[in-house]
Formats: sequence, structure tokens, C-alpha cells
Amino acid sequence: MTGQAVTSAEKAATTLSIGKALNNGLRRAMEDDPKVLIMGEDVGKLGGVFRITDGLQKDFGEDRVIDTPLAESGIVGTAIGLALRGYRPVCEIQFDGFVYPAYDQIVSQVAKFHYRSRGQVRLPIVIRIPFGGGIGAVEHHSESPEAYFSHTAGLKVVSCANPNDAYWMIQQAIASDDPIIFMEPKRRYWEKGQVDTDGEPYPLHSARVLRPGTDATVVAYGPMVRVALDAAAAAVEDGRELEVIDLRSLSPLDLGPVYDSVRRTGRLVVVHEAPSNLGLGSEVAARVTEKCFYSLEAPVLRVTGFNVPYPAARLEEEYLPDLDRVLDAVDRSFGW
Repeated sequence: MTGQAVTSAEKAATTLSIGKALNNGLRRAMEDDPKVLIMGEDVGKLGGVFRITDGLQKDFGEDRVIDTPLAESGIVGTAIGLALRGYRPVCEIQFDGFVYPAYDQIVSQVAKFHYRSRGQVRLPIVIRIPFGGGIGAVEHHSESPEAYFSHTAGLKVVSCANPNDAYWMIQQAIASDDPIIFMEPKRRYWEKGQVDTDGEPYPLHSARVLRPGTDATVVAYGPMVRVALDAAAAAVEDGRELEVIDLRSLSPLDLGPVYDSVRRTGRLVVVHEAPSNLGLGSEVAARVTEKCFYSLEAPVLRVTGFNVPYPAARLEEEYLPDLDRVLDAVDRSFGW
């Protein structure tokens, strides 16, 4: 920058994809704590199917970046034992639809150990799950299982939506003494943005207003945050300013910023990729209706995937919520 002083923030900020930001965050966590281990199918020599762990086994060795058998229950079960011995295991589930063999371990053991031990034993385990569709994959590779884990007492569930959050949230999750399900929007792995590696991380379990607005509130998380922001940009042409909020944490939910927004705008649209039936949108709608009933100018509306199994790749664009469906919901909200 000729003739201009470069601030420390500009020095620290760099452009990274979400995938590379996660890689750098994992690397930094492993450098800071020798008890951090990474486990999963093909995470070592291959660097993971999405290359999120690329280069980590080479730099930290096979004892800390462990290629496991194709056995998700075994991966999580082994992580439980390691956590009990003082380690901080990070488990990668290769695809969202592969997590179900480990579901018993996660729900019956990981989620309950702290409660079962009357608070004396903690399991600092992070379970990374690439989730959602949009990559043209085959069956069991494009699911959105976040509600199963958000419904389970004893688990915390978070989802990043941009590179800066990816970099910091994975480190915060690993440093936490609670078991955390870390949902990664796989269709966004290659999207780039600024990462401030010397900045202050936003609180892990706090929602964040990404775009201020006055006419309606749009709430999303993970892969749908980009869709919500694109819809807000398009809505300007109709003379509407949409406020976009990224939930970031699905359990616990931080709905304070959502309540504040809805009390100002009077309208709320919740967007997520998972089916509508008993999804996160249902819980958000219920709580907002309880807290903000007299501020609402219209019912809370949801834009979601459909209540069917995820379709074949050639049909997924018909299934996924998109900009048009979000804007249609906003229009319907103003029609009440």
C-alpha cells in the first residue's frame, strides 16, 4: 500500500477458503496443545476427502493424525476412551450420512458422561461433520442431521458459515471441555473470505447480525447463510431492507439478537436446508412467537428442504432452498 500505513489488522487478515481456514485452525490448535488428536477415515495420508486435514499428518505424525478403519462407532468409541485419559480428540465423520453408526456412541455415551458422573468427568470431544447438499453427490452424502444432535441434552452443536468463523470456531470447540458437534457446510468449503488470525474471536455460542435491516428478519445457519445474504441483496431492488442473522450455535440457541430484530421488523423468515418437520426452524418459530407475539405483523415463516429423503443429484437444485424461495417467503410475510 504505497503511501499508506498498514494497520496490524490488515497485516493479520488474509484471504482463505472455509476449507483452508479449518485446516489452519486445526493446525493452530494442535500446535497450542499436544493433547489434541485428529482421528478419522483418510484424514492422514490423504488429508481427508475434502482435504481439510491436508498436511497435518506429515507435520504432526501418525500418532496425532490417525487414519482409522471405516467404522464410525469405533472412531467415536475410541475418542471417548482417549478423552477420559486426558486427550482432546477431534473426530472427522467423512460425510453426514455416515454418522449414524456412531449415533449410539454419541447419544448414549458422549452426551451423558458429564451428567452420569455428577459433573466430575468431562469429554472434550469435537465431532466434525460435513453436512448438507449441493455437491452432486450420491445417496448418504448430502444430509442435514443437525436436529438429531441439537435435540440431545448434553451435546453442543455449532455451524460455521464463513472462513473467519471456521478458523476461530474450530479452535474454540477444541478448547471447550464440552462435547461439540461441529457442522461444516461442505458446499461452501471453497468459498473465500477474510480471516483475521490475530483478532478476537466472536463468542462460540452467540448468534451474529451479518446485515442490518429494518423491514424483515431472515435467520439462517451453515450453508444457507450465503443464500440469506444473497436474498437480502436482491430485496433491495424491491425497496426492502432485510436483516440477516447467522445463528452459528444450534445448541444452545442464542435468540436474543433474533428477538431484538423481530421486535423492530415485525417479520421473521427462518431458512435451513434440513426438512421442515421438527427442524431447527420449528424451535426458532416457537420461541419467537412466545417472546415476540405482540411485535409480529405476520406469522413466522420457514423456508426449508422438503420432508422427503434427499433426492438424486440431478434433482437437488429443486430440493435446496434458494434465493427465489426466500424472497417468496418475504413477499408472503408482507401479504398478511
